[in-house]
Amino acid sequence: MGHQNQNEDTNVVSAPVGISLKKTESKEAEIQRLLLEERMRLEKEYGVEAKPIDHFKKPLETTFTKDQRANTTILFGGLTWKHEKLVKGVLQGLGYKASEIPTPDKKAFQLGKEYGNNGQCNPTYFTVGNLVQYLQELEKSGMTKEQIINEYVFFTAGACGPCRFGMYEAEYRLALRNSGFDGFRVLIFQQTGGLEQDEMEAGLEMNLDFFLGILNAMNIGDIINDVAYQIRPFEVNAGETDKVLAECMDMMYERMKTKKYFDFNSKIGSFLNKVPGSNYIQRFVDQVMSDYYIETLTEIRNKFNEVKVDRTRVKPICKVTGEFWAQTTEGDGNFNMFPFLEREGAQLLVEPIATWILYMLHQAKNMYHDRKGIKEGEDAPKAFQVLKKLKNLTDYKKTVTILSIAESVFDREYNRIRKVFNGMPHELANQLEMQRLGHPFYNSRVEGGEGHLEIAKNIYYVNKDLCHMVLSLKPFGCMPSTQSDGVQSAVTSMFKDMIFIPIETSGEGDVNAHSRVQMALGEAKAKAKLEFKRVLDETGYSIEEIKAYVDANDYLQRPFYHVEHRKGVIGVAANFVLDVSDKMKKDGIKSVVSKTEAVKA
Repeated sequence: MGHQNQNEDTNVVSAPVGISLKKTESKEAEIQRLLLEERMRLEKEYGVEAKPIDHFKKPLETTFTKDQRANTTILFGGLTWKHEKLVKGVLQGLGYKASEIPTPDKKAFQLGKEYGNNGQCNPTYFTVGNLVQYLQELEKSGMTKEQIINEYVFFTAGACGPCRFGMYEAEYRLALRNSGFDGFRVLIFQQTGGLEQDEMEAGLEMNLDFFLGILNAMNIGDIINDVAYQIRPFEVNAGETDKVLAECMDMMYERMKTKKYFDFNSKIGSFLNKVPGSNYIQRFVDQVMSDYYIETLTEIRNKFNEVKVDRTRVKPICKVTGEFWAQTTEGDGNFNMFPFLEREGAQLLVEPIATWILYMLHQAKNMYHDRKGIKEGEDAPKAFQVLKKLKNLTDYKKTVTILSIAESVFDREYNRIRKVFNGMPHELANQLEMQRLGHPFYNSRVEGGEGHLEIAKNIYYVNKDLCHMVLSLKPFGCMPSTQSDGVQSAVTSMFKDMIFIPIETSGEGDVNAHSRVQMALGEAKAKAKLEFKRVLDETGYSIEEIKAYVDANDYLQRPFYHVEHRKGVIGVAANFVLDVSDKMKKDGIKSVVSKTEAVKA
């Protein structure tokens, strides 16, 4: 009875609650319906009808895997043809099919504009258009789009920097889709994330052999490129330097391609793999102790040394700086500025890629210095966690030590190649000194592009008496270079003899750019001629007497005769006549001109 009454009581209470809830829900639904109707009415009245939002999603990238390696060609580009030929040799030596894309031209630029977004910078249009142009040529040769997509991949650098460089990947994919090559694989190597692939057997293995091979290709490419630019302005027989250069690059390419790498899958390799660190130690020892490349480089030096030169020609030295791509490419991307300057009578001092590599290492060390002891989240030690603080300090010192060793090894390997060429290639600028020079004008912690380097290079090469003028090449609207240009006005106001000219490249406007450079080069030529006249007067000899002595001594007509660089003297011709006059005085040769003038007096 009591149980029944309890149920009855429960039923009596629960019924009104259920009805109440249903009424509340019904009222809420009615409110929402009225709100929606009113929103639609207002949107229609004011012409702001809501449309479905189609959020952007990153396209699903087809990966490049190990089992595809034998049938897939890796395409790459963006450097000088010398560097690219050696990179091709390295990749082929590691077992890959590889091919460089030709230097981009204006047709590539127009294709980049046609298939890409508006408002991109010069390097984007040229590199994107160049890739599309190359694929179109493959299609014209008889390959189908499907074959091209399946049998080729493009490997390039990426970035998360502040400029449009960080959007290159998206631009590649957009242009490829718009040109009919949707699904073509683009492999992006990030500065901070390695190769962008899933954890699988990657088609392109970023192992130590790969990195050391690319390092050697960059260094050797830098050195040979520098040597050719120093010899060509003084060659007696026009075109001889380029002919020898082509032969030498073929030799070095074959050497790169046929290098034998240690097989860690062999019986001995399997045993060594059990020893901690043996993999890295063996490769490191091979890199720093082996003369594998040195033998071929010695042959190359001897070939270059057969080119006859006349160093009495007065040539203003033009140091090229600026944005990485614009200062490196050798075609329409920078108005063909290098051959133009040489035709106009200048000697070029080009920027080695090694400077950029050392700059990134140096900036990484700065970052760790600045964040020493700083940890976030769960890694942040509490005030009483002494052991955790010590571990963080140890990790910091370990990382900085590794980066310092990497800098030292890189510098050592670069100088080892320089030594083969009798020290002719220019030394790499010390990054600590570059920071010290540039920081007062451009904070060295501001990243993007080359940061403080553009400022520092201008001061460094002028103060060291290494150039008569500095030419900065950059894309139109390049943010980091534009910032440094604003600072350069303060720099030039402090160094009154400095000749500095910035040139923005945009794919068009060659004549205007060449005209501006000609005006600055005219000043540099006048500076070089005055310097040469002053130095020649100091020797007490006439130019005819200097030339006669040079003609009588064959070794003075060879590229690898070491010309001493004197403080306050920039030009090669000026330094050379001082060298020759010292030898003439040592040989007891008197100036006939000075004797004649003495008799007249």
